[in-house]
Amino acid sequence: MSLVHGKKQYLQILLDRSRYDLLEEIAARDKVRVTEAARKAIYAYLERVCEASQYKAALAMDEAAWAASVRNRVEGKISKKIKQIIDPAV
Repeated sequence: MSLVHGKKQYLQILLDRSRYDLLEEIAARDKVRVTEAARKAIYAYLERVCEASQYKAALAMDEAAWAASVRNRVEGKISKKIKQIIDPAV
């Protein structure tokens, strides 16, 4: 069961030690965190086993959600700056 974390799903998995060690070696080799190596592996697996159109649609939706998230953060910062200019006491 996963938990919602913003627009993402938080997934906790248990890995057997020896295979985790392999993942850790890959992450060190690629100079990324273990979680990033695991995420890349999962996405590569999904791309391989899903229909190409299905995977591309999911990827496009995720990229659109990320772009919207960035846009909202930028708009929020701009709005805060404008409010500080209008009313410096804020």
